[in-house]
Amino acid sequence: MLDRMDRKILEILQEDCTLPVAEIGKRIGLSTTPCWRRIQKLEEQGVIEHRVALLDPKKVNVGVTVFVSITTSNHTKEWLERFHAALADFPEVVEFYRMSGQVDYLLRVVVPDIERYDAFYKRLISKIELSDVSSAFAMEQIKFTTALPLGYAAEEKSI
Repeated sequence: MLDRMDRKILEILQEDCTLPVAEIGKRIGLSTTPCWRRIQKLEEQGVIEHRVALLDPKKVNVGVTVFVSITTSNHTKEWLERFHAALADFPEVVEFYRMSGQVDYLLRVVVPDIERYDAFYKRLISKIELSDVSSAFAMEQIKFTTALPLGYAAEEKSI
């Protein structure tokens, strides 16, 4: 469980991880050293996994987002390992989920245009056998955040 101070630190870091520790401490009412210790502890515990820069997709020429739904009739461990390995070769795949329900896998793919998505699709189906691939192109991004809601972090995990 994270205490109130940890959650405040995480809220600030999720907004801007480049802030100096002294500034973070000032915002939450802690001196630099205790604030730094808390951040180090959160990193050691794996709560903070990475610190990254978020890029503007359009400015790096990947402004088209495609959600790719995949179903397969093959559910063996060997096929799954081959599928994971095949997708590792696709930098366009920025998110990859195994799903419940009618769709087995969901990918979020970013590319410059429809032609490049078509090339991606052809490379994908040449690497692994799939039962069905359905693509949905995002028309407009209404909300995007990498910040996780921290209100639940104060609750005990149910087993």
